[in-house]
Amino acid sequence: MSDLLKSQKREKRTGKVPAEGNHGVRGKETTGRTKDSISTVSYLDELAHHDDNARMVITTENTYQMGPYKRIPVPAVTDILKDVLTSYLQEEKYEVEWSQKMTKTICEVIRARVKDLMIPRYKIVVLVHIGQLTGQSMQVSSRCLWDASNDTFASYSFKNRYLFGLATVYAVYFE
Repeated sequence: MSDLLKSQKREKRTGKVPAEGNHGVRGKETTGRTKDSISTVSYLDELAHHDDNARMVITTENTYQMGPYKRIPVPAVTDILKDVLTSYLQEEKYEVEWSQKMTKTICEVIRARVKDLMIPRYKIVVLVHIGQLTGQSMQVSSRCLWDASNDTFASYSFKNRYLFGLATVYAVYFE
């Protein structure tokens, strides 16, 4: 009897339900097939038995759009960087643990505010560096595959008596 229950559960998961005469289980006949045939059902019997990890695959048509309809406004992004860095770092002193948490927070805030500009088909990459001002120098460089006609970036650096903050936003067009 346990083998019968296991096969019924497996058939429910795969979406195949046996027809009426098979194993005494009543199935759903969709066409005029023989009694022992297997029908495929395209609905879920019970919501509790479906796989939570399965995702619906959405297929979309190609747009054949080779460039953006609307470009990232670099001055607006620079204003966002200036506003966020000054509001978060204005009166702060440098501390190691605090700066680790603050860089993550500032990155999330900047990314959310840039996404609020609602510029479609751009991927946003945000980098924030916070360091202590002790007379040292710092050089930051980055390399990537870049389309100069569609991709852009904005950067802003902030400094008070105790620390500096450097934020960079890369906007990469996604075809």
